[in-house]
Amino acid sequence: MKLFCLPYAGGSKQAYASWKKYAGENFAQQIEIEGIEIKGRGERFGAGFYHDFAEALDDVYSLIKDKIQKEDYALYGHSMGAVLAYELYYKIAAAGRNMPGHIFFTGRYSPLVQDNMYVSSDLPDAEFIRRLLALGGIPEKLPESRELLEFYLPIIKNDIRVLETYVFREREDKIKCGITVINGWEDRIDIRREITWRDLCSGEYRSYYLNGGHFFINHSRDKILEIMAERLFKEDREGAGQE
Repeated sequence: MKLFCLPYAGGSKQAYASWKKYAGENFAQQIEIEGIEIKGRGERFGAGFYHDFAEALDDVYSLIKDKIQKEDYALYGHSMGAVLAYELYYKIAAAGRNMPGHIFFTGRYSPLVQDNMYVSSDLPDAEFIRRLLALGGIPEKLPESRELLEFYLPIIKNDIRVLETYVFREREDKIKCGITVINGWEDRIDIRREITWRDLCSGEYRSYYLNGGHFFINHSRDKILEIMAERLFKEDREGAGQE
């Protein structure tokens, strides 16, 4: 089974590189973690930026469409990546491709919740950086380096701008596979917002809260992998029992 990991705003597939290293032996033997590199960073630094969310979604789909046809897989996305994972499910369904067996959403309330974004692309740079620091999404010393800021700010600002173009469209067909939602206790996502994910799926729904804020994934990696293994191995056993 493959686990496709979609990045958060400003992130790259390198955010999940350590997951491969620290996944337990049983996990590593059965689940292949594959980070998805979106445009404008990492291996695709010279590919330019997306103009809107639809373009980003089309690109992500093009990166995985040939990898999912004959293999069991799951999707995972954090924050912006969670929105991409949600829409990717329907993109895959519309194309008649092999559907994911599970989806993991972290650091994000469901698209049903209409809310102003805490970090918006039209903020002055100083306030934009201050809010990123409050979320824990960038190193505290980053603002001290003009070179790093000039490199990083255009990437994350464009990601936020792309996310701002997203328009949610509720479908009659809900997500049929199981979903797991994980958030940080200190994040800006209360339980009333979090449980709206349940309204978007008809399969099994599980939710967890871990210590930390928006970027709890940076220090709760082992627990997240433990939850993933529990959910994926459970569904794998149940699927085998139905054959």
